[in-house]
Amino acid sequence: MVDNWVAQWGDGEDDSGKARPLPEGLGLAPEQAYSTKITGDKATPRLKLKDPYAPAAFFWQGWPVAMDSSTGQASDVSAWPIHCYGSVGVARDLAPDTGTGAELYAVIGHAPRQLDRNIAVIGQVIEGIEHLSTLPRGTADAGVYATQAERTPILSVRLVGELLPAEQPRFEYLATESDSFAHYLAVRANRQDEFYRVPAGGVDVCNVQVPIRRIEHDRQP
Repeated sequence: MVDNWVAQWGDGEDDSGKARPLPEGLGLAPEQAYSTKITGDKATPRLKLKDPYAPAAFFWQGWPVAMDSSTGQASDVSAWPIHCYGSVGVARDLAPDTGTGAELYAVIGHAPRQLDRNIAVIGQVIEGIEHLSTLPRGTADAGVYATQAERTPILSVRLVGELLPAEQPRFEYLATESDSFAHYLAVRANRQDEFYRVPAGGVDVCNVQVPIRRIEHDRQP
């Protein structure tokens, strides 16, 4: 736990001798995999946002993503998922180590965008982030746990694929390529109501929370 930064969990962080073995055949990703080349429609997204950390940011299938092009050509565009509130990343040691996935973290504070392309973002908490952001803080600087006794143990973990179909949570999100999302984005950037007297004219990509909701099993997404 680091207050206003990340909540981190895993197996074997402090005592590798007690860590359970990793799956056989696990391949370690190289640092180059922090970003990927994109082509076609992905290289020219419909809704691009100005971004202080990259030439542009946009949303792809609900994910906040940044993009870059060293030549300005659509054939030379790279993109990467970014660190917003709730983003999940792979903890690692110093480069060229990229982590194994045995240690993960979730962003619980202001978006630490300086981590982009330095650590792999692999997921996003879409429900329950409040349970991580309200974990007890430790007694060391920035709320870090100073002793083992301060840590909050993980009692059990279940993957969705291990649950019975009727127990598996299902969600739907507002399609980020839709006209509805374009309108939603414009409203987020230019609030005009009794409270917001001065429209901002823009919005940070991490301040655009993609609408997500849980759906019942008798409904089709």
